[in-house]
Formats: sequence, structure tokens, C-alpha cells
Amino acid sequence: MTATRDANPSGTPPAEINIDQSLVHGLLREQHPDLAHLPLTFEQHGWDNVTFRLGEDMAIRLPRRQAAANLITHEQKWLPTLSKHLPLPIPSPHRTGVPAKVYPWQWSILPWFPGTPADINPPSVDQAPLFAAFLQALHQPAPPEAPINPFRGIPLSERAASLEERLQRVQAKTQLVTKEIRHQWTASIQSPIDVDKTWIHGDLHSRNVLVHEGKITAVIDWGDISSGDRATDLASIWMVFPDLQARRAVIAALPHISEATWQRARGWAILFAVLLLDTGLVNEPRHADIGRRALKNLSEDI
Repeated sequence: MTATRDANPSGTPPAEINIDQSLVHGLLREQHPDLAHLPLTFEQHGWDNVTFRLGEDMAIRLPRRQAAANLITHEQKWLPTLSKHLPLPIPSPHRTGVPAKVYPWQWSILPWFPGTPADINPPSVDQAPLFAAFLQALHQPAPPEAPINPFRGIPLSERAASLEERLQRVQAKTQLVTKEIRHQWTASIQSPIDVDKTWIHGDLHSRNVLVHEGKITAVIDWGDISSGDRATDLASIWMVFPDLQARRAVIAALPHISEATWQRARGWAILFAVLLLDTGLVNEPRHADIGRRALKNLSEDI
């Protein structure tokens, strides 16, 4: 999921262009002919992008709607530099593609990482220190020209009104919006931002963390990369790690994080969980499952 869809109450949006193997082969032949002979297989589509595997070691990522077109340019501009400072691999583009007659937006050729998303194959407890180190390395000051996201890294109070309708829908359909969750949401909204802005991933839920044999192999889908409140990314702890001891280990490995920031992080976890559950109940069961598990994890911890 990405920031542009947060106001959409109706689930996964339809693609605005049909992206199939024929179209992608055509783009390769026209712009990267030395790669056009490699096997090409469809992998998945999300809210905003379609992914194909190219050969054994590469992937192709193409926006499927206009709202995502600018986001992929953020990845192309910032990930090559950022990747040099992080302890986990990220999909810094090998090459880029430009608009063509058959396709209107920029697109990327990326490294292919082994692994399965953490919502299907969660990391083992021993990955907690590595994940904490990744967060600490990422959350460094961003340059003044870094992207600003109007939906992520902002005060939670600015999201409260729009989330209330979703909270009420989820509360009516499930038993997951408990009094404790409601109390935490209120406390999170009231918690001030007490840190400077840093780089943030912006969409760090479990589908964007890859795991192989219990080890985290990569962090993907950086369309929401921006400068903002690091608490947005700290919410990932309750989505990536189903094990209570692992969550406690990540928190223990980040002793510099203030209690106010952890309060906001729990609020962002509630926000992500409710967004995923509310929209997932419409047409994406996998997202609904991520939301359910995150709310259950939070209820276990608060």
C-alpha cells in the first residue's frame, strides 16, 4: 500500500493500464535489448505496481496507475545512495525505463531477492537485532529536497478524522478494536512529535519484508520513501514479528527511542492495521490477515 490510496475506502483499486508479458517484452526490446532474451514471468501486483521476474537475478517493477507514477521516480532517485548505508539489501534500480508509446510512465529493473514476504514466512527471533539496526541506520536526517508525504510521517492527529470511519467499520465487523486499542489510539494521537524528521520507508508492513529460512533478506517497495516522523516505520515491529519476545528484543535494541515516540509508533501500527483490515475485507484477504495479526499483537503488548 502507498500514501495515495489511504483515502480510498473501497479496497485494491483497478489497474489503469493492462500490463502483460507482451507489453513488458516490447519495452525491453525497445529500451534494454540486451535483456530481452531473458525469461520473463509475472510475479504479483499490489495497489500501485506490477512485478515481473526477469531471468534469475532481476525484477521489473512498473506502476499500474497514475497515482504511483511519481513514487517510482522517488525510488530511482534516492535508493542508490540510501542502499550504501543500510545493513539489509534494498531494491536499488539496476536500470530504469522511460515512457513509451505503449506505456506512459517510468519503470525500473531491480535486483531479485530470495525470500517470501514476512506475512507468510515471519522472521525468526534472532533477526530482531538486525531489524533494529536497519531501522536505526535508516532513520537519519534526510536532505532538504527529500520527498514529503502528506499521509506518512506526519502528526497522527491529522489522520484521526479520516481513520475514525474505518475504526468504526472494523469495530462493527470484528472484535479486534478493543477498549485497550481505543485507549492506545487516543494516547498516540496526543503524543507529541519530540524528534527531528528523518528518512522513513513509509510503508514498512510485513508484505514488504522478505524472509528466507528465518533470515530477513531484503526490504522492498520504497514508493513512500520520505522525510518524516520515524514512528511511522517503528510500527512495523507489530506487523513483522508475531513473536512477543522478538518484538521486545527490537524495542530493547533501540534504547534511544523516547516513550513519546513509542506511543506514536503504536498509533501508527493501529492506523496501518485498520487500513489493511478495512480495505482487505473488501477484496484482499491477505491484507486483512496482516491487519488482524497486527491488532492482536498490539493487544498482547499494551
